[in-house]
Amino acid sequence: MGNEVNCTLTQGGKSSTGRASLETTEILFRAGDVRLKIPLSSITEARAQDGELRLCTKDGQFTFELGPRAEKWREKIANPKSLIDKLGVKPGERVTLIGRFPAEFNASLKKHGAQLATPEAVVVSSWIFFAAESRDDLAHIKRVAKSVKGGTALWIVYPKGQKHITEADVRSSGLASGLTDIKVASFSPAHTALKFVLPKSKR
Repeated sequence: MGNEVNCTLTQGGKSSTGRASLETTEILFRAGDVRLKIPLSSITEARAQDGELRLCTKDGQFTFELGPRAEKWREKIANPKSLIDKLGVKPGERVTLIGRFPAEFNASLKKHGAQLATPEAVVVSSWIFFAAESRDDLAHIKRVAKSVKGGTALWIVYPKGQKHITEADVRSSGLASGLTDIKVASFSPAHTALKFVLPKSKR
C-alpha cells in the first residue's frame, strides 16, 4: 500500500530502519523494539526534498527517507482526507450502523450526505458499520453478514491493540460468515476498521 512503506527514520542524530504507516490521524513507525507515533495534529511543518519527508513537532524534527513517496505523504499530511472519505462512503449512499458509534461519526455521515438507516429497516444498504468491543460481539457477525448483498460492504470497527479482541479474531469471524476482507483503516486513535465484502463469485 502507498500509505505503508519500509524506510529509514532519523531523529536526534539516530537512525532506525523499519516500517512507517501513514494513518488517518497519525504516522506510526516500527523498527524492532522502537515504536513511534506522531499525531498529525502535532506537526507544525512538513517538507519534502530529495526523497526525504521532514516533519517538525514540539518534540523535534523527524526525517523519513521515503523516496518518491515523500511528496505524496507531504500532500496527504497537508490536505488529509476526512474519515468518511477514507472509508469510501459517498453522498446519497445508505449506511446502516449496528452498535455504539461516537456521535461525531453519525454527524459526519449526515454532513457528508449519507442516508442513515436503522438495523431494523428492510432495505439494502451500501455500507454496514458494526461496532465490536469484544469477541462476544463477533458472535453476531453471521447474522449481520446476511444483509451483505451485491456490492454492500461491511466495516467491523474494533479496539486497537487489545488482547480481548484482535484483528485475527475479527478476520476469522468475517471469513467464517462467507465474506472476504479487503482493506484495513484507522477509524480513530483507539479503534481500527476492517472491511469485508462478498467474494466476487457470490455477487
